[in-house]
Amino acid sequence: MRIIQICPYSWDAHGGVQSHVRHLAEELIGRGHEVLILAPGVETPAEPFVRLVGRPTRIRFNGSVAPLCFDPFSAAVVRDAYDQFAPDVVHVHEPFAPSTSMLGVLCADRPVVATFHAYHEPYTVHSGIYTAFSPLLRPVANRIDVRIAVSRAARRTASARMRGADCTIVPNGACIEPFERAAQATLPPGRRLLFVGRLEPRKGFRVALDAFTMLAEQYDDLRLVVVGDGPQRTGVRRLPRALRDRVDMIGRASHEALPTYHAAADLFLAPATGKESFGIVLVEAMAAGLPVVGSDLPGYAEVVRHEREGLLVPPADPAALAAATGRLLDDPLLARRLGNAGRARARTFAWSRVAGRVERIYEKVTRHDAVAMARPRVVRRAGAA
Repeated sequence: MRIIQICPYSWDAHGGVQSHVRHLAEELIGRGHEVLILAPGVETPAEPFVRLVGRPTRIRFNGSVAPLCFDPFSAAVVRDAYDQFAPDVVHVHEPFAPSTSMLGVLCADRPVVATFHAYHEPYTVHSGIYTAFSPLLRPVANRIDVRIAVSRAARRTASARMRGADCTIVPNGACIEPFERAAQATLPPGRRLLFVGRLEPRKGFRVALDAFTMLAEQYDDLRLVVVGDGPQRTGVRRLPRALRDRVDMIGRASHEALPTYHAAADLFLAPATGKESFGIVLVEAMAAGLPVVGSDLPGYAEVVRHEREGLLVPPADPAALAAATGRLLDDPLLARRLGNAGRARARTFAWSRVAGRVERIYEKVTRHDAVAMARPRVVRRAGAA
């Protein structure tokens, strides 16, 4: 099968959607399909199956920065790719983002599959903007043949703007194998809490710091390992010197190095404050056998189940995060039970399983399209009943 995937965000930027598109394409290629990815970007892609369509512009929205493409020439690039590649199916990601994916839907003459990744919390400014513009998105929504959402939270956001149109849930995939068998990174001795993510308000880095400050007084062997970078990186400076020395600021880690920090950790902290439709970082932590203490957000609660693979607490509540973490530090048997359960659950998000579900959707939509094209047209004579 020939498949075009379209990413609305810059291929140069790090993000969950770009990662999803890349890994899905690699898995599909491994299954014998031909795949072409269209995306905005600046630097020449390392992957031979990626074609850039225009330059991105950074737009702040929904608590993050989205590098979208408004290049007026990108539509011609998309049409040329359709003509040259002749896809059997077009798979767009975030089709309502005013970027390459929306163009891909409007230009397509083949079956269109769309994946919705985003979650907008109700009664917020961003949700209101999305709702206000939803009538303008109907031509895009009407052109989509199959709708996928990565979680129930993402499905609620998408369906509310499409007059209740339903979405099939196919979760994000994760590359779990490296996390299952990684060697340990070399770190100072002690029990280690691991935080992985961009150091910004949405990911709750300061919440993690405040919770660690509360715990450090009670557990003198406790350390916080921080993998990631962002505008709040300097927040560690406000800690007393003695506590600051117990925080390991790793910075950004390569895909190869990241699992080694999981292997060296005892617990995983995921204190995001909102707007999460899923949680790849949770799946990776579970694959490493780490019990998770995270925020009770709609997207997170679909990945880590409270008291089964981890403990979920109210978001933006350092005291609650500290209390739940302390509970696991004091109860190694509970921590081990949650970690073992997480390992088993992480396998349900392996790319081999997720890609197989997407592949079956492609087969169904292309089969339906072939039947529709082969069906003879019925021409009624004038005056016929």
